[in-house]
Amino acid sequence: MSTLIALVLGIVAILLAVPVAVLALQTLVAFARRVPAPLPPGVRPRLAVLIPAHNESSGVTPTLKAVRSQLLDGDRCVVVADNCSDDTASVAAAAGAEVLERHDIDRRGKGYALDFGLRFLDADPPDVLVVVDADCLLTDGCLDRIGRLSLATRRPVQAVYLMTAPAPAKRSTQIAEFAFRVKNLARPMGFLRLGLPCQLMGTGMAFPWPVLRSIDLATGHIVEDLKMGLDLAAAGHPPLFCPDALVTSQFPVNEAGTKSQRKRWEHGHLSMIVGTAPGLLWHSLRTRDVASFALGLDLLVPPLALLVMASTLFAMLCLAFLAVGGSAWPLLVSLIGLGGLFVAVALAWLRYGRDVLPLATLALAPLYALKKIPLYLRFVVSRQAEWVRSKRDAP
Repeated sequence: MSTLIALVLGIVAILLAVPVAVLALQTLVAFARRVPAPLPPGVRPRLAVLIPAHNESSGVTPTLKAVRSQLLDGDRCVVVADNCSDDTASVAAAAGAEVLERHDIDRRGKGYALDFGLRFLDADPPDVLVVVDADCLLTDGCLDRIGRLSLATRRPVQAVYLMTAPAPAKRSTQIAEFAFRVKNLARPMGFLRLGLPCQLMGTGMAFPWPVLRSIDLATGHIVEDLKMGLDLAAAGHPPLFCPDALVTSQFPVNEAGTKSQRKRWEHGHLSMIVGTAPGLLWHSLRTRDVASFALGLDLLVPPLALLVMASTLFAMLCLAFLAVGGSAWPLLVSLIGLGGLFVAVALAWLRYGRDVLPLATLALAPLYALKKIPLYLRFVVSRQAEWVRSKRDAP
């Protein structure tokens, strides 16, 4: 019996070590400083910026101002006011956008809004389509850089997408901001340096028009960006990371909005790990699709809080097994994985996190992870399957 338990624990330890190894590789390769790349050669493509918006009247104007400041003659800015119950449409129109109103309560979600906008643009398609969320700000030159790079490479291009903590930031939000940098900056930077693609992040995405029309966007998936990137990679168009273009948004001020947002992201990601990653990895191995295999490995890395919590608790379980006379090798494997996770987080913090997360607060990250246990338990008993907008305003 002890041998069987040791075997099971060892297999679990090895499975846990896989995402840790991927994370460690990405952060190690991303640790070196990077010199900004020159602008891609060639002409600036004609752009259309598509902004899906659901009840975003209070925040869409700054986004439109940032977008319109970077448009050239012939470019377009289109807002899809999707199932709105506020005045998003009129606010967007007053800010100078072309506005489409969509009403279909049975087909809710960002994917449906994007598909609606694309069908509108089919009559006069751009060279490159850029998707920007209605609560985001673009840094100077962002549209020019990702548009040129997308046209030059004929690939989807993903700008850096970071979320910032509203001041004064709670410790939990500072930790979340750092975790976002690990996921959306350090990890794709590592894969970029290895010549591998990145996941799509939902905003700051540029697509050559024919490439985007090669997949079906009309879905209500709660992490439509992940699905879109995997679908494009399977179609031969793996997304390319562009670290020299930046898009930002702010975590919701409202506590309920923060919890809703995290639940949607993390339940969606975990659903993709369980339902998509194994088949994707197997298919990419059979077809020798390196890009899809890399994205499958990247998909296996769960939210950082969950990975820290699972690795720590499992190491403690293996230690307890050893204490009652069990084998030591599962504990050894789990400790190697835990050490690799510590190194990965430390490297990411040293290069990308020191300005947003004090070291003393980083030390509290395991406690922050434990507070998220109910979130992960709800994934097992009542996971979120539908897209729900996060409430951003203060209560």
